[in-house]
Amino acid sequence: MIEADKNIFCVGRDPSEMDRAAIKNASAVILPQGCRQSLYMMASENCLHVFPNYDAMFHYPGKTGQIRLFQKWGVPHPQSRVFDSVDDWVRTDLSEMTEIRFPCVFKFSWGGEGHTVFYVDSESYLNELIDRARAYEHIGQYGFILQQYIPCQGRSLRVVIINRLLESYWRVQADSFYSNIARGATLDYDSDPNLMEQAKTMVLEFCRQTQINLAGFDFLFHEKKNQPLFLEINYFFGRKGLGGVDAYFQMLVSEIKAWLKMVDKNLTHVVKS
Repeated sequence: MIEADKNIFCVGRDPSEMDRAAIKNASAVILPQGCRQSLYMMASENCLHVFPNYDAMFHYPGKTGQIRLFQKWGVPHPQSRVFDSVDDWVRTDLSEMTEIRFPCVFKFSWGGEGHTVFYVDSESYLNELIDRARAYEHIGQYGFILQQYIPCQGRSLRVVIINRLLESYWRVQADSFYSNIARGATLDYDSDPNLMEQAKTMVLEFCRQTQINLAGFDFLFHEKKNQPLFLEINYFFGRKGLGGVDAYFQMLVSEIKAWLKMVDKNLTHVVKS
């Protein structure tokens, strides 16, 4: 989509020393949205200007990492307990875990579209999920969250940031615990614009602190309160709510070009000083 001075395909492989040399010679690097950690770390360590900024994604990986990121910056989110392993869970004194009661939400640290998120209304079902977590650990997948259940009338708000651009829309599925488009949720661009603006303002401030510049943020609003609650960060997000793939790519290209202009300004400033 963007023709650079040097275009390199790095799909399906780790970057090489030739790639490192090209990055070092570049004044800016544009990476694919699905870039692997080895490529991102090489780029960010060898070039001052890299888009997108995935520091938060790789330093705070998975859903467990996102909760820790929310806690670090003190943003409002559903009360949550992070467990890095089943052993971590076993060592926990559950009688002291007063902030979470049934019904609650169980989330594995990985997965998307709600496939690893579960509504838990009993101890027996929770124990079943703990057994499932133990089985996952045998294949190297660790970490899960217990989270406060937020009654939200079956809707969540998605706020997408692409560099300086913000787009938002509700995903509504009132008869289901899930409100994912992939699971049949409908889109609403108009309801409660004041709540949408509150969430956008919070995203801007959070992204100023974390330097995130390409992601979809999910928010919940308690049905009896109007405070936006950060739920998740999606670094790979669907495009249907943005008007489809073509519309998304138009936004992305436009914002990358705007980002490159800012990089040029910064480079000119460095030369002049």
